[in-house]
Amino acid sequence: MLIDSHCHLNYKGLIERQGDVLDAARARGIGGFLNISTRQSEWDDVVGTAERESDVWASIGIHPHEADQHKDLGYAELLAASEHERVIAIGETGLDYYYDHSDRDAQRDLFRMHIAVSRETGLPLIIHTRDAEDDTLAILREEMGKGGFPALIHCFTASDAFGKAVLELGLTISISGIVTFKNAKDLQDTVREIPADRLLVETDAPFLAPVPHRGKTCEPAFVADTAQFVADLRGEELSALTDSTTANFRRLFTKAAL
Repeated sequence: MLIDSHCHLNYKGLIERQGDVLDAARARGIGGFLNISTRQSEWDDVVGTAERESDVWASIGIHPHEADQHKDLGYAELLAASEHERVIAIGETGLDYYYDHSDRDAQRDLFRMHIAVSRETGLPLIIHTRDAEDDTLAILREEMGKGGFPALIHCFTASDAFGKAVLELGLTISISGIVTFKNAKDLQDTVREIPADRLLVETDAPFLAPVPHRGKTCEPAFVADTAQFVADLRGEELSALTDSTTANFRRLFTKAAL
């Protein structure tokens, strides 16, 4: 059983045919889906999907793009939302200096709030980082010094040095379909070296469809293609990668009943 550790089932392109999308993934051996929220207005719908579907779980969080629109969000609101039985993660959160859709100070403040909720609840933190390696790493190191918390870098595309640094902090790394792209040679080299017990796979659906589906709306079913590519890169049998990534998901997301 593979698990899509990061998808957006309530986004345009998937929500209109959500049931069929899930059935297509299940037919390819995908046995679990972590449905990610990016703004507060999504929380009820994301959790609602997890309530209806026994193999879907939810995250609660605010994407860095949305930081400016959530300056009034309080710690207590995020904490209370995380208590729902189907919520197993905090995020996605983090820093995005590539698009700079939100003020960088607002992004950093919101990132730290998510970390604090992750630390208090023990729920893993799902981190988005783009063109912000130095600040992301500095915040993680500083916050780890205040007390540990479980976390992962989702849709990893950062440098090899950043990857090694977050692994040293105890984080997990999740790989999306980007790894299948022809221009992803550096990422492919990094993926070959990630310890087997610190690796997850994801789609980030409806974005970033892997080869051979590039140009299409990405679906959770396509995590099977990414997993096969990663297994080939690492010289592993697909069954071994499936077993290890599922075990890693269970170990990280302890609130998920599998």
